[in-house]
Amino acid sequence: MSRKNYVAIEGVIGVGKTTLARLLAEKWHAHLKLEVVEENPFLAQFYRDMRGYAFQTQLFFLLSRHKQQLELRQFDLFMESVVSDYLFAKDRIFANITLDDNELALYKRLVELVERDVPRPDVVVYLQGSTEVLLERIRKRGRDFERDMSKDYIDTLNEAYNYFFFHYTDTPLIVVNTNEIDFVESSADFEELAREIEEHDSGTAYYVPIGTRG
Repeated sequence: MSRKNYVAIEGVIGVGKTTLARLLAEKWHAHLKLEVVEENPFLAQFYRDMRGYAFQTQLFFLLSRHKQQLELRQFDLFMESVVSDYLFAKDRIFANITLDDNELALYKRLVELVERDVPRPDVVVYLQGSTEVLLERIRKRGRDFERDMSKDYIDTLNEAYNYFFFHYTDTPLIVVNTNEIDFVESSADFEELAREIEEHDSGTAYYVPIGTRG
């Protein structure tokens, strides 16, 4: 097993990023870094009028995420462990979907200024889920600002995330299909996934849950 000092969990809305991050942080006695989502003052308006509020929403997230990444400097990442429920680079996924050409050009100039300060994870865990499964999980958790999400929007996010991580090479990556895994209710599922994360050191791995193996 190799020590993982910085692990980032990623995936589309509702896939279970924060839940897995909390479980891993507890298991490893690591610091937990959660993305600030509900504090975005434009988010509710964005889900009702994406075109009208895309730029404000995106800039708030970019600067908020950058501030959080700078806070990681207070930790000695050679001696302490951190688990985060987001990857800073994923900000580009949403920007490419929601911004028009002029907004995107300005956004990219801002990203070039801030991303040089961002530490790189030892491993990224990409949690996948079908649109139907994600919509059901979103419905169950009942966040007010997520009620206006459409199936088309989740479909678009799923496609964009899959494209992004298919081409992702910045760090070791583990891709996990969460349709058939329950790391909350099944300790066996969680423990095996945790071992996979601890042991993965290079390239891209596609994790196959215990219950789906032939």
